[in-house]
Amino acid sequence: MSRKVAVIGAGGWGTATAILLAKKGIDVVLWGRRPELTEHITATRENTDYLPGVVLPANIAVTSDLDAAVTDSNYIVLATPTKALRDTVGRMAPHIPGDAVAISMSKGLERSTLLRCSQVVAEVLGDEGQVAVISGPNHAEEVARDIPTATVAAAYDPKVAERVQDLFMAPKFRVYTNADIVGVELAGALKNIIALGAGVCDGLGFGDNTKAALMTRGIAEITRLGVAMGASALTFAGLAGIGDLIATCTSKHSRNWRAGHALGRGETLNDILERTGMVVEGVYTTEAAAQLAARQGVVMPITTALKEVLFEDKPPQLAVTELMLRDKTDEAEEDW
Repeated sequence: MSRKVAVIGAGGWGTATAILLAKKGIDVVLWGRRPELTEHITATRENTDYLPGVVLPANIAVTSDLDAAVTDSNYIVLATPTKALRDTVGRMAPHIPGDAVAISMSKGLERSTLLRCSQVVAEVLGDEGQVAVISGPNHAEEVARDIPTATVAAAYDPKVAERVQDLFMAPKFRVYTNADIVGVELAGALKNIIALGAGVCDGLGFGDNTKAALMTRGIAEITRLGVAMGASALTFAGLAGIGDLIATCTSKHSRNWRAGHALGRGETLNDILERTGMVVEGVYTTEAAAQLAARQGVVMPITTALKEVLFEDKPPQLAVTELMLRDKTDEAEEDW
């Protein structure tokens, strides 16, 4: 059976995904919203803006025509920033084949609704049965260069998850399925908060002890929120949870870590976002997670502290001091 895949989003992760699939002999259309970028990629066979040094295989067509990209595609891979997801899916919806699988690779929460990305896609398309997600410790820079990587595919329909698993499985890209789509998505989104915190700690000049404590207590609090929202605690101990957390908190490739590092060194959030020129998903996920925690009655001290640093001008050093001086408790207590 021939397969045509449309990858929507020509950033680093979208480009890496297109390369991964094309190397399996699959015909791929890579869509980017900027014609100047797609024309440059077509001419040079390289995405120098987001993934320099990696050549695109010949069976990747590149376009800025959204309708043409998704028409007749069996799979629609959504690699757009969370904030652009609803509008992008809405624009392409009339042209998506009825039996196509939509695969969200975005790791965030919609700011206005607090919905997970798969919920946004299902709401726009009117059918959750054909919606899936991919999430895990998957830095684009490594996937595109065939560095061994593992990830998780989840869907509302287990058979759809297996189809996505088959689509992506490759000698250097191992895919596991997980029936817990809620946990897989929340793990991928919420770990960005902790990655921001890890960057702040490094920017302040703290050490390995600090980062280890932050990551451990961080996975505990995001698991608490996930379970309160219907996820399985085991998911947060897997690739989509602790696996992605480790990669994002410790890697030079992590955009969230870099933003946190700059905060710790004294830069303002506005300056960081302007200089970066790319979406830092963890920033607005922190705000959304704090709202969800309040709604669910879940205590998330690290998330709360970061929200105050990001949006209330609290000095990072003061936030750390207040976290360290919280009331003493048992490690297994639910509120810390």
